[in-house]
Amino acid sequence: SSCWLTLVDAPVQLPPLTRPVAKAASGPAAMAASYELAPGARKVTADEVAKPFIEEIKAATAKLAEDDRPKLVGLLANSDPAAQKYADWTGRTFQRDGLKFELRQVDPDDLEKALEEANSDNSVHGIMIYYPVFGDRPCFHGGNYDDSLRDSVSLCKDVEGLCHFYRRTLYRNQRYLDAQQARKCVLPCTPLAVVKILEHLGAYDAQHPEGNRLAGKFATVVNRSEVVGRPLAAMLANDGATVYSVDINSTYTFVRGKVEPPPPDATTESLVRRSDIVILGVPSDKYKMDPAWIKEGAIVVNVASSKNIDEAALLSTRPGVRFIGVVGKVTIAMLERNLLRLHGNFNGCEKLMWNSALGTVAPMSDGQPPARSS
Repeated sequence: SSCWLTLVDAPVQLPPLTRPVAKAASGPAAMAASYELAPGARKVTADEVAKPFIEEIKAATAKLAEDDRPKLVGLLANSDPAAQKYADWTGRTFQRDGLKFELRQVDPDDLEKALEEANSDNSVHGIMIYYPVFGDRPCFHGGNYDDSLRDSVSLCKDVEGLCHFYRRTLYRNQRYLDAQQARKCVLPCTPLAVVKILEHLGAYDAQHPEGNRLAGKFATVVNRSEVVGRPLAAMLANDGATVYSVDINSTYTFVRGKVEPPPPDATTESLVRRSDIVILGVPSDKYKMDPAWIKEGAIVVNVASSKNIDEAALLSTRPGVRFIGVVGKVTIAMLERNLLRLHGNFNGCEKLMWNSALGTVAPMSDGQPPARSS
């Protein structure tokens, strides 16, 4: 939608760098001994949040015959050590939970061919590409090459939920693939992990109907990347929250289905101070949010590879704050859930076909796609 592009940048800047209040010792036990928690403050681990999902995944996988268990193919076409580490971690986790994972290392020039082969292989139920591959290199099809690759993954196998189809359903708040609402769409793994963390910590009010359980809540998401920050802001807004999306040169307010400028006198500090939820996703160890800005009782989730806030200063000075510093294990659990969902929805694209007239997917009839209206 053009509304993402036409707003005038608001004069709200990212928080200034702050000096760490206290340097915590290494290791959880040493850190706990280095400062006293403020009343009600708590550090939350990814293990705590991921545990029930892992049990759910193992139970679902155990019900499947060995030869019917879904397979994820990872396409690695870069030399990033972090990507290799993530692939290794994924492989070990999938083996533990009874799922299949195959890593295919390819030359960047052969990546499109490898993707098409995986798209057309009915034994493959999920595909992920380890980005960045080409970065901002322009593409013949328009935009940059990595974006083109994301849109080339089959909607039947897009385990990361990043292709155009799933972006469209996310931003339109279309939660199901089919008109019968029997098959849910997949959502991007890290934003979905954050939602599950917030549900675990009680931010979602079950007294409200689904889709409005963050009503009355304010959230700030720092970094508006297309992979995490923007989709997460939209997901929280679609659940009823008022979301302040802060990036390096602009701040927008996301409310359900709309993007608006923030109040004219707003600063990042004033927006964070009123937020019940703060999500930090700046990929730099030089960026630190001032812990004094965090509202008492708020939930703070760090999704960046570096911690964007001083953990010791936050937990020792802000009463009631819940902080989770890494989300990787929850993200992997969401990757597994997405794979199981794709397997159930499509199972190699044999069960459902996209119907452009309906704007949904619909069952095939006698092996043929459903009839299209004129």
